[in-house]
Amino acid sequence: MRKLAPTFVVLSLVLAACAEGDGTCASIRPPSLDADKQVLLDPAAPAFQETAPDSFQVRFQTTKGDIVTQVTRAWSPLGVDRFYNLVRNGFFDDVAFFRVIPGFVAQFGMHGVPAVNEAWFNHAIQDEPVMVPNERFTLTYAKAGPNTRTTQLFFNYRDNSESLDGQGFAPIGRVVEGTDVLLRLYGEYGDFPPAGSGPDARCIMQGGNRYLEQSFDQIDYIRSATVVS
Repeated sequence: MRKLAPTFVVLSLVLAACAEGDGTCASIRPPSLDADKQVLLDPAAPAFQETAPDSFQVRFQTTKGDIVTQVTRAWSPLGVDRFYNLVRNGFFDDVAFFRVIPGFVAQFGMHGVPAVNEAWFNHAIQDEPVMVPNERFTLTYAKAGPNTRTTQLFFNYRDNSESLDGQGFAPIGRVVEGTDVLLRLYGEYGDFPPAGSGPDARCIMQGGNRYLEQSFDQIDYIRSATVVS
């Protein structure tokens, strides 16, 4: 069975290299952050410290349609609190599904404005026990080793419990509407280079959505993510 962890470790190392000043995509002028989203530059702000409800739904309005996920705090309290506050403050608006591998995962959570990614880079939350398996259509944080969960998550396209549960990938929710939409997300680019022809994570960090729009015009986006009753 294909293992997820090594690829996520590669992602972590790539982002670290970029944070140290990699110039691969320096020619791309990154977008700026809208005035009403400035709070995203301050992970320590009170806006990100709220305790999530025990159970709630999040509606992702995507370029392919709506996906509704039921989130359960008991599955991962720290992870759910982080996710709840990111959604409430508009973090996932206009965020790309930058790594879509059919039959495996659909990953998102790198912000379209590089300054936001930089702000959250060192604000990881602690790992938590895996309370439910990484079954098909569950939503889980990406990570690259112990205690490295930040803002990136993925939807499981298949039952990945055998490879992920033992490595500490703790799901926080499950898709309850729009599984057909999830499966229609564009996945022809595949994995990160060199495993596939997908976006270079360093270039997302440096160029944000401008890089994606210039080089990957078929990629799908979350247009908005909102908490619903």
